[in-house]
Amino acid sequence: AKSTGKTFLVIYHAPFDAMNETASVSPEQQAAGMALWEAWAQRCGIKLRDMGAPLMNGKRLAAGNAPTPSTREVAGYSLLTAEDWDDVLSLLEGHPHISGLNPDATIELHEKIEIPGM
Repeated sequence: AKSTGKTFLVIYHAPFDAMNETASVSPEQQAAGMALWEAWAQRCGIKLRDMGAPLMNGKRLAAGNAPTPSTREVAGYSLLTAEDWDDVLSLLEGHPHISGLNPDATIELHEKIEIPGM
């Protein structure tokens, strides 16, 4: 079944050092963390269009300049389908990314705007 509604881009932010720390966690800690994400995905059901993935090594591009390292601390993304902002916010309640493991971790949301004819 396919979910209907608006599409929201979920962007996960975390300090770069927090991302580097995750590389050194034990397999048990990694499994426990993944279990939280899997539980969240199960709760979202078909509204989770794309679980996404971790992101690293971002580049910033500007006209006439060579690419430079991004300073935005983007840690990953997901895509959700929801009826409205209340619906998408309810899907993100208790999300593992903002569970308190890193106090500087945040989630940013953007609604996809449909452009007629595209």
